[in-house]
Amino acid sequence: MHRDPMAGSLSIQQFLAAMKTHGASDLHLKAGLPPTYRVGGHLRSINIPALSGDDIERIINPIIPAGRREFYDQYGDLDFATELPDGDRFRVNIFRAGGKMNSAIRRVNSKIPSFEELLLPPVYRKLIDNTNEGIIIVCGVTGSGKSTTLASMIEHINETRHENIVTIEDPVEYLFRPRKCIISQREIGIDIPDYAEGLKYVVRQDPDTLFIGEMRDKFTMTAALQAAETGHLVFGSLHSADAMQAFARILEFFPRTEHEFVRGSLANSLRAICAQRLLPGAHEDKPLVPATEVLVNTPTCRELIRKEQDQDIPALIASSEKDGMCSFTSSLARLVEEDMVFMDVALQFAPNAEALSSRLRGITTAASTMVHRTR
Repeated sequence: MHRDPMAGSLSIQQFLAAMKTHGASDLHLKAGLPPTYRVGGHLRSINIPALSGDDIERIINPIIPAGRREFYDQYGDLDFATELPDGDRFRVNIFRAGGKMNSAIRRVNSKIPSFEELLLPPVYRKLIDNTNEGIIIVCGVTGSGKSTTLASMIEHINETRHENIVTIEDPVEYLFRPRKCIISQREIGIDIPDYAEGLKYVVRQDPDTLFIGEMRDKFTMTAALQAAETGHLVFGSLHSADAMQAFARILEFFPRTEHEFVRGSLANSLRAICAQRLLPGAHEDKPLVPATEVLVNTPTCRELIRKEQDQDIPALIASSEKDGMCSFTSSLARLVEEDMVFMDVALQFAPNAEALSSRLRGITTAASTMVHRTR
């Protein structure tokens, strides 16, 4: 990037405003380096001198919420959100490295995008419209758009149902404005000390829908499953690359002796797992587009979960498009066919490049043979 006009004063408000000007999704403030934006998936440094740890502290300190600095001083890490006067919101992480403060800041759209604006397939809308209880998990790696997809799901309910929605987030990213729903957004570190405390009595708040920002341990996963099994609709994010890995990730939270019980709970309460990855787009107006994988908990899927046959899940997804499922391969093929991503990019992100190549050549590749032990 060329030298930035805001470089002289180094105020956080100017750095954040410049993110919008440059179309940046992220800003990195790293001690010993110049500030760096991420634009269209690529890192670009600003042409100003490197920042010191003291510079970063001076830049960041004005936006650290009251009472939260002590947490950073003790643990060396802190998440929070901040907002500009025009309504633009940002998710901020500050962390200590080499004894110095560093920061990674992500811009959050002030407007919650619709499924169509996010380029998500129609099955997402159908899934939400047809689900009133159980648990829906959105998974993906860091930076895959999980938070935005979940916000779109919650906003769709807000626009179409009369419900009480409670969210527990760390931090609150998107601000929901009540439309048809009552919405209470509770933030870790401000409204409640942690997820455990927030979830302990959440059912006493009479929620119809519960949004858990991240299911990160045994307690949050157990609370989510219990709420789903007692008639609530639960949304949560999980850090895993795809649906099959999501099951492995969930089971990692529990000792082996509890796996049978957890599988039973998942078989009963899971409604869907939606995995996604963000790819560089083929057009400047859509710099990032999502490839998706959707697992719907059909009777066959429930049996696979109960019988520990997770390895058969990819084949089930590939052969069940009629049930609303979608594999990464079919999603990537659609993106290429619709000129949303270039073929070489799709092949780079494909879990099975050969299957994608065959599909794009018009060859129907048979799904891996499933042993129909469940039928």
